[in-house]
Amino acid sequence: MRFSFPTLIRTLYAFSNTTSRTTPRTFSALSRPTVLRSMPTIPFIGSLFSSSSTRNMSYPVQKSDDEWQAILSKEQFRVLRKQGTEAPYVGKYDKHMPSSGVYTCAGCDAPLYRANHKFKSGCGWPAFFDALPGAVTRHTDRTFGMERTEIVCSNCGGHLGHVFKGEGYPTPTDERHCVNSVSLNFGPEDKAGESKA
Repeated sequence: MRFSFPTLIRTLYAFSNTTSRTTPRTFSALSRPTVLRSMPTIPFIGSLFSSSSTRNMSYPVQKSDDEWQAILSKEQFRVLRKQGTEAPYVGKYDKHMPSSGVYTCAGCDAPLYRANHKFKSGCGWPAFFDALPGAVTRHTDRTFGMERTEIVCSNCGGHLGHVFKGEGYPTPTDERHCVNSVSLNFGPEDKAGESKA
């Protein structure tokens, strides 16, 4: 079953619209004054539509949405610039396991991850235990009623994915950088020492 935003909204509506069913009140009960109260707030509803602090940051590579759309595919623009997520198990780098090389940002070609930092997590997206120093910036992401750590390219601010800690993978950092394949490019040569602007 594939998750969709309309399904989420229907589910939330179904749970928030349930009430206890009682027998109808008589006419005399309606003649008493009734105190009207507003519906109690559901704390996470506002966070469903909030975003992370990515838009408030300044990055070395600055382009308008029109400029990004001219150089990115529709899916890359949706994920990198609009904080989207690709479906699991469909990305070209999910099962891609080279022994050397560097994964770069699909938006600006900045080096992000070494191939030997990639591991098999079974989550459906490429997983890395660490990024190149200074290549990735972390932000608190409070969308969908939860708090996660979003990771973006430090050069252009493109959305890469999220970091999850303490999941017990046998890696040096006990972190999983869950990255969208569409946010990445791969080069067999080592670009890690270069800097792109």
